[in-house]
Amino acid sequence: MTAETKPSNVNDSNQEAEPDQLLDDEGNKIPPVKKISSPTGLKIFLAALSFSYFSKALCGTIMKSSITQIERRFDLTSSTAGFIDGSFEMGNLLVIAFVSYFGAKLHRPKVIAVGCFTMALGCFLSAMPHFFMGYYKYETTSHTASSANLTTSINPCSLHQDVNDTVLEVSLSGCEKEPSSYMWIYILLGNMLRGIGETPITPLGISYLDDFAKEENVPVYVACLHTIAMMGPMFGFLLGSLCAKLYVDIGFVDLGSITITPQDSRWVGAWWLGFLIGGAASFLSAIPFCFLPKSLKKPEKANKDKTSRGLLENMGSSRNKLSPEKTKPRKWSVMLKDFYTSLKKVLGNRMYFTFLCCSLLQFSGFIGFFTYKPKYMEQQYGQSTSKSNFIIGVTSLPPVSLGIFLGGLIMKKYKMGIISATKFSFTMSFLAYAISLLHFFVGCDNYVVAGMTVSYEGNPIPYHKNSLFSECNSHCKCASNVWDPVCGANGITYVSACLAGCKTSEGHGKSTVFHNCRCLEINSSWTGNNSATLGQCPKSDDCSMKFIYYTVIQVIGGFCYALGATPSYMIMFRCVQPELKALAVGLYTLIMRMLGGIPAPVYFGAVIDKTCLKWGNTSCGKRGACRLYDSNANRYVFLGLAAILRGPSYLIGIIFYILVKKHFQNKNSRPLENGQEDAAMNKEDNCKIKERLPGSSDAENESSI
Repeated sequence: MTAETKPSNVNDSNQEAEPDQLLDDEGNKIPPVKKISSPTGLKIFLAALSFSYFSKALCGTIMKSSITQIERRFDLTSSTAGFIDGSFEMGNLLVIAFVSYFGAKLHRPKVIAVGCFTMALGCFLSAMPHFFMGYYKYETTSHTASSANLTTSINPCSLHQDVNDTVLEVSLSGCEKEPSSYMWIYILLGNMLRGIGETPITPLGISYLDDFAKEENVPVYVACLHTIAMMGPMFGFLLGSLCAKLYVDIGFVDLGSITITPQDSRWVGAWWLGFLIGGAASFLSAIPFCFLPKSLKKPEKANKDKTSRGLLENMGSSRNKLSPEKTKPRKWSVMLKDFYTSLKKVLGNRMYFTFLCCSLLQFSGFIGFFTYKPKYMEQQYGQSTSKSNFIIGVTSLPPVSLGIFLGGLIMKKYKMGIISATKFSFTMSFLAYAISLLHFFVGCDNYVVAGMTVSYEGNPIPYHKNSLFSECNSHCKCASNVWDPVCGANGITYVSACLAGCKTSEGHGKSTVFHNCRCLEINSSWTGNNSATLGQCPKSDDCSMKFIYYTVIQVIGGFCYALGATPSYMIMFRCVQPELKALAVGLYTLIMRMLGGIPAPVYFGAVIDKTCLKWGNTSCGKRGACRLYDSNANRYVFLGLAAILRGPSYLIGIIFYILVKKHFQNKNSRPLENGQEDAAMNKEDNCKIKERLPGSSDAENESSI
């Protein structure tokens, strides 16, 4: 972390182009003959960075795809699960600003390598609770009665209240010894550690590419990175789909004795397996960075352009450091002072600040929606966790990847400047927003559950706690707090076989069938048999068709939004000074994590919890995860919150466009031909640089931003 003069054997022309103090890492670089050539080194770095992007996206998606599983395994509410998911952003928050600023002065590839190793450690820590917890015990009314002989015909109504009290006392006595109550904290800490490790990848990786790549190639490189990064979520959701099909304790329990299926709201898949695979990928991604150099040769043209521009831009803040005696290591106090000055410049940039506010609203709506998207598909359309993850991975993410890549190509082909990029990004984003509003019209009705969403006669009713009991099951003295649903032959779901008034059963495990269910008889329109099978009844065929419409809307909306993603990302680079790019990216990430990534999953989860109709119970008798939601309320609350957050961002986007157009068009009397706007911007940058030379006032400097 030193700033030293360049070796004396550098020729005079290079001394003029690259002064001693231009960049701290420039002062430490080895003689040119030992450098890797720019094309080769840049390709290696781009490949390594792409794999690290893939790995971090894979790990992040595994967490998103496992939220429902973790919620059920640890008996958590959605808001608590959202807090665990937000711990990743907390880890970012701890180090992002300093890594972005000070990391640029260190060996950037090796800093990225340390980050990847840290991500791997976080993934392994998240998977650890599975190996220290007991077997998963889901709530059921049949285990105790049928454990002696699973083939014995039992009467669900024989489980009288005194028997239930005995079972509850046994559960409570063993509850105090159960170590799994707070095991979710390890997932929180592991996710936080993963967030710390992910921090240097984006700001240092992008700034490294921008420093040593041709300026016109940077948008394509960024588009390539984001496109490959989108492969991570795709594989992550497919992996999450596979893991969700596997029972959580697979290999340790007799799967034949398991009475629930992947469609059941109590099912927990092998969530821990995905974290182990993600950790291994992160570990492998760190290895290439250990062998990359601190800096590369710049291309001829980029070298001259960026160096001369960088020289002028740094004159205002470092002219006093040009004296020969300034070859000593820089003090931390000086670096902190420079950091404060740079931070003030970035936040004083009106265009950047407006862009930040607009992005924050967009990101908050996006992260909340994306976190609970699998859960929404499960509750709204009756899909299993495995199928929800599979659908997201196959249908939603490929169009987004294609959109991001095409967005970068469009930006390069038409050589978009900041004004054109702003207009294009705003248009695509607003179009995607308008398409997303169609989701409100393709929702499904509630599950038909006797005593909760319909009466025992099959008529819709408002939810009342005591409506679970009826004359048909009053003689059974059933427990109302247990969720062990059965599907009647009449298409109505009953909370348990006892509450369905069933008198006999046959079979064992998933094939158990209950007969002579009295509550099926009170439905006057039903003339079939009075039997019931384990599990909830599926939703209607009409709901299956609406799910197809939902998927089509997701594909079209995601593609439109992704088209404007790369231009939107590049806008951030264009509206700040080149030497502040790394800090601007880091600060942007910091704000998104702190004000969007951390609270959004929590308050989205909190409003989702408000729509719960039936809560599960833990072995301790406490409230567990939600088993049944009000589908209509869930749709309006979940989609409405995302729409409310994103809506105002377009008003701020209009203000941002006005600021951009006013700033860049006023420099030159009129915008030039297509493909010339960037050239005009470069000239304007040079004008701004001269304005920022020592001697100009702070007001002049701020106005030039």
